[in-house]
Amino acid sequence: MPRVLLIEDDAAVRRGVVLGLSRNGHETEAVGTGEDGLEALAACRPDLVLLDLMLPGMSGLEVCRRIREISRLPIVILSARGDDIDVVIGLESGADDYVVKPARAAVIEARMRAVLRRVAPAQADTGTDTGPTTVGDLEIDRGALIVRKRGDELQLAPSELKLLLFLSAAPERTFARQQLLEDVWEHSYYGDARLVDACVMRLRAKIEEDPRRPVYVQTVRGFGYRFGPLPA
Repeated sequence: MPRVLLIEDDAAVRRGVVLGLSRNGHETEAVGTGEDGLEALAACRPDLVLLDLMLPGMSGLEVCRRIREISRLPIVILSARGDDIDVVIGLESGADDYVVKPARAAVIEARMRAVLRRVAPAQADTGTDTGPTTVGDLEIDRGALIVRKRGDELQLAPSELKLLLFLSAAPERTFARQQLLEDVWEHSYYGDARLVDACVMRLRAKIEEDPRRPVYVQTVRGFGYRFGPLPA
């Protein structure tokens, strides 16, 4: 089972989450501060990080940003702060999903599994061609799950990579946000469109020459997003 690093300062919550994860067979390392969490990354080599936002000392947002600077490790924020602005800021800092506490163990487990599936080998919904494809300045290698821009490998988070693979498999086709939630994030409930929008913003910052004038991931106003068409 995937190894999980839990960074949560509330001891009672920490015990409850660890108990739920252990019942599902997960090996879990649990720490109470962001500083300890960053140190534990190298020691326990987790497959996924569960991260609280309101940590003493270094904030959860800063921890998320630091992890994302060096790794595409899946990150799920687990926080009591569920306002739209908090969720958007958390997602824009590099998290792959956001779960509002209190959350049942089954919900946490389902979200973790959905995120982990995004880093699994390319599946049918990302296209059948697993060879490298060049599109403009991008080289998309579906088999290796690597994206390069002008020859330099891009550090894409799991959600960013899955979204790019999904959209680029059907160029010029427009997908509604709701459909992207179901096919990329594998869950849907009211308000989750912010997951898509925040992920698009992060992805554009990495692949577009000018994120304000996107060429690859384009907005179809009032509906959703599409990949291309590229200018002649």
